[in-house]
Amino acid sequence: MGHSHHNHSHNHAHPDLKGRSLFIAILLNILITASQVIGGLISGSLSLLSDALHNFSDVLSLIVSYVATILSKRKASSNKTFGFKRAEIIAAFVNSTALIVVAIILIIEAIERFLSPQEVESSLVIWLSLLGIVANGFSVLLLKKHSKGNMNMKSAYLHLLTDMMASVAVLIGGILMKYFQWFWVDSLLTLAIAFYLIFMGWNLLRDSTKVLMLFTPDSIIVQNIVDEIMKIDKVKNVHHVHIWQLNEDEVHLEAHIDFNVDIKLSEFDVILDEIEEELFHHHGINHINIQPEFGKCDSKQIIVQD
Repeated sequence: MGHSHHNHSHNHAHPDLKGRSLFIAILLNILITASQVIGGLISGSLSLLSDALHNFSDVLSLIVSYVATILSKRKASSNKTFGFKRAEIIAAFVNSTALIVVAIILIIEAIERFLSPQEVESSLVIWLSLLGIVANGFSVLLLKKHSKGNMNMKSAYLHLLTDMMASVAVLIGGILMKYFQWFWVDSLLTLAIAFYLIFMGWNLLRDSTKVLMLFTPDSIIVQNIVDEIMKIDKVKNVHHVHIWQLNEDEVHLEAHIDFNVDIKLSEFDVILDEIEEELFHHHGINHINIQPEFGKCDSKQIIVQD
């Protein structure tokens, strides 16, 4: 069995910086949540309370992301051979699910308020929404650089970005209620926030589910990889192919290769190096595990349900 690991570097931010940024964002969101809950109860604003609920879900999601970031740094062991490399993917899955659940709760609340509109103390809504914009805006800037190429940080970033947008919407609603007494705007904004949450959460839920289910990454076409390996001299057949994404940094491939001659182990090592270079540079696959075969009687299908 030949295994090859292509050493490579990534431009991801240092885990300690990610953790510090998340910790600051957690503290800011606790402050926002507490302020908005008190303000929402005093003012009677559903959009402010819905924003507070969203912010509270952010506090939980940021804590999940923070813990996942710490776990992902732990080294592998004999009973955890991959370490905690999938911790951040699980965090992204949990956070995206939370986004959708919160959105559904907000939709129910908004419909109920639509049926029985209530007067809202708009001045308090305006000042608290400004607090939300400033604090969330700062958190968004902190996490933006970490969100590229990391699903966990992207989930935290999306939570905060939608929070900032929600606060902007609440501010607009507060102004309309103050000067025009359009109290129905409160419910309308809550619905808008909720549907946007579902839209953002669904994409992230889908992507994290694909990784957890070991699906082949969308950018990789299995047949193209088989065709490239088949071009190598002495390769007769490529079968039992499995390709999956472990986390944002690692894409794994395992396959059986049937050779048309009984090659030496040293010859196989040369072919393995060739396959590794080809698949890393053209498909981004950096962990390759090949089982060489000669005249073995097994299924020669490319994809086999093991």
